[in-house]
Amino acid sequence: MPDFTRDETMDDVLSEVARESGEPEKPTGDPEVPVGEHVRAFRESLGMTVQQFAERTGFSAALLTQIENRMVSPSLGTLVKIANTFGTTVSSFIRGKVEREFSIVRKEDRTTVSRVGLKEGGKSTYTYESLGAGKAGRKMEPFLVRLQPLSESPTARSAHDGEEFLYVLSGKVTVCLGDLSDVLEEGDCIYYNSTIPHHVHSADEREALILAVIHAGA
Repeated sequence: MPDFTRDETMDDVLSEVARESGEPEKPTGDPEVPVGEHVRAFRESLGMTVQQFAERTGFSAALLTQIENRMVSPSLGTLVKIANTFGTTVSSFIRGKVEREFSIVRKEDRTTVSRVGLKEGGKSTYTYESLGAGKAGRKMEPFLVRLQPLSESPTARSAHDGEEFLYVLSGKVTVCLGDLSDVLEEGDCIYYNSTIPHHVHSADEREALILAVIHAGA
């Protein structure tokens, strides 16, 4: 099993792998969101330097600078950890919305976010849509995630506090979880502690669609 460090997660590796992956079908909905620019705006609204932001989140200043400059695109786990650190939500990096005690997200209102939204363009390993935007004080982050096939298996995995639940809506999904590697098909699901190094991707040459619910802990 490869070594995992705080600063060397799947973020950098998947951005490189994405350049060799096939171009996904464009999901319906809003244009892709420049998440890195929203992360920068959020940091600046707090009056924090990149170094101060890094110390609070536990990520390196170098990685955060790459995210803000759209040189790499953060994974869902990374965004959830940043949001959890400051008591906010992933949706604050996607699109502002008045929050209340409940949330109804219409199909036409979902915002698509590309896993690789680079300045120079890029080929996405996955895209996701937030399904919980607008719910105040929520402890879970539900997403609809479209996984694209990879040209080669990733060697790095993500690990962060909390739990994750994945349900396969269509296609086949390879789940790498610690020493486990298994394939989930339509109707299958998995629930695991996200502190275990993990990675998921389409198991064949087709797009896979999953429902992912992430709880960042705390």
